[in-house]
Amino acid sequence: MKLANIVVNLLAVTTTSDIMRIIRIVCVAILALCALALIVLVLLQPSASEGMGAITGQAYDSFYSKNKVRTPEGIMKRLTIVLSVVVFVVTVVFFITAIWLVL
Repeated sequence: MKLANIVVNLLAVTTTSDIMRIIRIVCVAILALCALALIVLVLLQPSASEGMGAITGQAYDSFYSKNKVRTPEGIMKRLTIVLSVVVFVVTVVFFITAIWLVL
């Protein structure tokens, strides 16, 4: 019964400021989830240091290093980038809606 009332109240939104407030609430929820996922992903990733070989110019080219995209580390790296972009875009939308509410 409560969920039905919430849906009815959301559908009864008529003003632009009410819509902006709803968008801001959704943005905060998305930011919280993405930030938590981003923290966990960064903590789970192995360090990317190559040791002293990077200073001297030694290259460690192997089949594994050339095909890191398909490994779990490569997938976590791509997912980290995607989540970072999502956090950036949602943050921009959040602050644009704040400016819209002030005007």
